[in-house]
Amino acid sequence: MNRQIQPGGPGSAYPLPSEYLYDGPYRYASYGYREPEPEPDSFSPLTLLLYVVRYRWLIAFVMAVGVVCGAVFTMMQTPRYMATVQLEVLVPSAKVFQDIEVVSEVSDVRSFLTAREKLRSRALAQRTVYELGLTDKQDFLFPKPDFSPFNLFARAFGIDRTTDIAQYSPEQREAIAVGRVMQNLSVDLVTNTSLLKVSFSDQNPVYAQSVANQVAQSFIDQRVDQTSETSGLARQFIQEQVVQVKDRLQQSEKALVDYAKEAGITVTGDENSLISANMTAINGALAKAIEEQLEYGRLVQQIDAGRGDGLEQVLKSEGLERIRGRIAELSAEYQQKLSLFKPGFPEMQQLNSQIQELRKQANNGIAVITESIRLKHEETVTKVSDLRSKLAELEAEQAVYQDKNIQYTILKRDVESYRSQYESLIDKLNDIGVGADLKTQNAAIVDLAVLPGAPYSPRMTINVALALSLFLTLGAALIYVLELLNNTFSNPEQVEKELGLPVLGILPSVDERDIANALADQRSGLSEAYRSLRTALQFSGSEGMPRTLLVTSSEPSEGKSTTAFKLAQDFASLNTSVLLVDADMRKPNVHRLFGLDNTLGLSNLLTNTIRREDYPKLLRTTKFQNITVLTSGTIPPNPADLLSSSRMAAALSGFSKRYDLVIIDAPPIVGLSDAPILSRLADGSLLVVSANQVTRKSAVNALKRLRAAGANVLGTTLSKFAVSRLDYNYAYRYINSDYYSYGAETPRLAGTAGRMEGEEVGQDPTLGDLARGVRGRFGAFVARLKQAG
Repeated sequence: MNRQIQPGGPGSAYPLPSEYLYDGPYRYASYGYREPEPEPDSFSPLTLLLYVVRYRWLIAFVMAVGVVCGAVFTMMQTPRYMATVQLEVLVPSAKVFQDIEVVSEVSDVRSFLTAREKLRSRALAQRTVYELGLTDKQDFLFPKPDFSPFNLFARAFGIDRTTDIAQYSPEQREAIAVGRVMQNLSVDLVTNTSLLKVSFSDQNPVYAQSVANQVAQSFIDQRVDQTSETSGLARQFIQEQVVQVKDRLQQSEKALVDYAKEAGITVTGDENSLISANMTAINGALAKAIEEQLEYGRLVQQIDAGRGDGLEQVLKSEGLERIRGRIAELSAEYQQKLSLFKPGFPEMQQLNSQIQELRKQANNGIAVITESIRLKHEETVTKVSDLRSKLAELEAEQAVYQDKNIQYTILKRDVESYRSQYESLIDKLNDIGVGADLKTQNAAIVDLAVLPGAPYSPRMTINVALALSLFLTLGAALIYVLELLNNTFSNPEQVEKELGLPVLGILPSVDERDIANALADQRSGLSEAYRSLRTALQFSGSEGMPRTLLVTSSEPSEGKSTTAFKLAQDFASLNTSVLLVDADMRKPNVHRLFGLDNTLGLSNLLTNTIRREDYPKLLRTTKFQNITVLTSGTIPPNPADLLSSSRMAAALSGFSKRYDLVIIDAPPIVGLSDAPILSRLADGSLLVVSANQVTRKSAVNALKRLRAAGANVLGTTLSKFAVSRLDYNYAYRYINSDYYSYGAETPRLAGTAGRMEGEEVGQDPTLGDLARGVRGRFGAFVARLKQAG
């Protein structure tokens, strides 16, 4: 937006001199601006390293405290020793009692857990105390406290506190000893094995070893005693049962024999009756007879059919076979001679007679055989009939016997039952006797505990490491809280991130007593920093350096006046005419920097309380070439009204026409309206931000006010930056004390190397830098406390 500045203003007594007026259009800064895009938060190992370096002294102090506390904590503990014995749990696999009691166990985790709980039991602890006589051991009953501040004095001065055990009764001492054994005993199962590790810890290594070994042995003895006692009770019980069952067996056998005699029952060796045996034999004979009857009946049927000569008995008969052979021979001879002789021939008749006689003999032989078969058939029929009759008689007798055998079977079953019980009890009685003599163990000692050579607790390294970790954690939390409370700027990166403005210059921190010398010395680090800022301002805009530059800050004492003073010198050294206007009419400081009086100045010009002939006295030349100063003048009651008047705008227009550069030293922004008003009239504004002093919120609000007023904020400069700090040197390697003082060293005489002029011999400059750093940090801390208050 362009505005035409009119000379003078309404209500003015007379217009300003023409040399203070500029008749051209005056350029105001744009109201519009773009909010900077917030950068995403990122965390890197370098950031963590910077925090560590920044708080290195705090971390070192926390680590030292942690080491000391860990050592003190260790010294306050009483050394403890631990001894360990290994037991193998033996799971029984044989059955001692087959019917009454089964003691075979499944080899699973339950067996080992049971053994572990037995080892931890009070009964086993009492047995251990009794075996070792621990109730009379004073140092066992009343040991030193495990953790007590008194341990420090005891170790340092050899003080030992003892307790008289005579004050306690035997029952009380036993309870104390048993409690200590149970408390300090630990039993652990070795994974994937049947081994148990029994450990005992105590302040005395001898007690640690003896108690661990005795606990294991007492566990084994306890099991053996229990087994023996159980076997004795079982043996007595079974003996009583044997006597009772024996009497019952005898009575049942007598009753069985008496009944058998009375009923006439006779049994064989296989416990069957004679009737049953006879019936079995007759059944076999009857079956055989029936088979023979059927066979001979078939042969008789063949004989009756006229086929007797084909019987097997006939064909197999040797006599008949010879007769048939002789008949065949004579018949062949007869047929041979028949061709020579007639049948009536005597020889032929003789042959025929022989043949007929042989045939008669053959027929008689066949008749004899067939008749014998008929007789055999008749015998088998008779035999079958007789056997069936006898079997019927036996079946009748068997029916009568079965009726008698019912009671006999009942009595016999009682005898068998009592006999079985008697035999089983005898076997069990023998097994118990053998088991009692063997004394089976439920565990075996694999490794006995040895005398521990060194305490297992306390461990100095572990305690120190834990204390160090704890205190480092507390230190990290403290650093986190400090970072949350520290809302100031500590490095340029934070300024750019929070404000969204470029950092045009970084001004190193200088002690207040050395500021004047540092500003006067053109080769000092501070002077070099201001020259770097001047160069950045020359290239801050598209048209180069702005004709009107406003220098302001968020809060007082951030170095804005010094910055304006030094920038005026640096630009003047470039043969540029510079006018430095002190617009801080509330707390002016420019006249002090130049050594001028403040009787006449800007306030007199704006209120028109100056004579015309005194106008030349307003703009004062200084001892610095090309620098003119307009002081603030008399402090008015209403600075904001004067700065917002048209006379102020007209004055700046005239000044920008007459001088190459107009630098305005404006009041702080926060709480005042002066700086936002002046920022609209300036071509560019420079915001001075002090490191570790101004809060981030204050700087952000100040920037918002400038932009709301339409100011053209060129950038910021970070003042009071401690470039000598290690973390800053590491993060910003281009910013260090050597950088700004490059080439500033001058040759020195031999023997004075390392000393500045006027510096005392033996004084360490590093200590001076450290002292100044401490004072600066303390001053910043006090300032933050005042702001918080």
